[in-house]
Amino acid sequence: MKLRYTAAWVGLTAAAMFTATACGTEGAEKASEGAEKAADTAVSKADTIMAALSRATDRTEELGSAEVRTTTDLGTGEPIAMDGTYSWGDGYALDVAMDTEAVQMQELTDSPTVRTLFVDGAYYYDIDPQPAGPLAGKEWMKIDGSAIFGESGAAAFSGAAGGAGPADSMKGLKYASDVEDLGAETVNGKPTTHYRAVLDGEDLGKFKDAFSGADSMLGSAGVDSITMDIWVGEKDLPVRLKQEFGSMTVTMDFDRFGATEEIVAPPAEEVGDLTEEVKDSGAMTG
Repeated sequence: MKLRYTAAWVGLTAAAMFTATACGTEGAEKASEGAEKAADTAVSKADTIMAALSRATDRTEELGSAEVRTTTDLGTGEPIAMDGTYSWGDGYALDVAMDTEAVQMQELTDSPTVRTLFVDGAYYYDIDPQPAGPLAGKEWMKIDGSAIFGESGAAAFSGAAGGAGPADSMKGLKYASDVEDLGAETVNGKPTTHYRAVLDGEDLGKFKDAFSGADSMLGSAGVDSITMDIWVGEKDLPVRLKQEFGSMTVTMDFDRFGATEEIVAPPAEEVGDLTEEVKDSGAMTG
């Protein structure tokens, strides 16, 4: 069923972009213990990397939103584009356009692109009103995050929890014990410094539930680590953020930070809620 596939893909995309958050005390202690055992030169280099990533994290968190171009490769070699606005200042939200055919939603809209919102822990898809069923006469289809991430995982992305966004991904990178400085590179015509880290389950913080929760579809993917690459440019801001886990790769290119419009949910009377249908179908849990 095309709807089931699309909902699963969007959930995986969100998790891939924002699953690596601050790892907290445990991860910080692990990094500290490793540094104490390293040679003085290695410690000095690690300190330099951590300082650079800390500045980038703080700066990104401060600005709170960005215009972003995202591509997701599910392992097929045919990346799916999702471009638009991402906001993380008051809880994670997005307003993006996806290629209708690529996400297999042709039966729900004649438009070549599907506008997709993520607000207060729920997805909203701009569709054509359907002739019957829960979407009859509705302009938007809603799927709550709990149908995609499980109840525990969804809490990490909800507006009430707050804090989900690129800055949180970067916090996970900052605290990882095996961060590398891969040197200067030019990305999108901008001079950057390329950093890389592999984060395991202990580094995933509150977003670990999106992968390992008993009710989470992501837990069935067998993912136990994420490889993160970040290219930091001028003014301590990320130019590109890439995350790889399993066979999936998600790449975010940041075009402009800050000054984006507030992202709000559609009017309730225009929304058809398919959350329970998706849950009952078992599409998100296996």
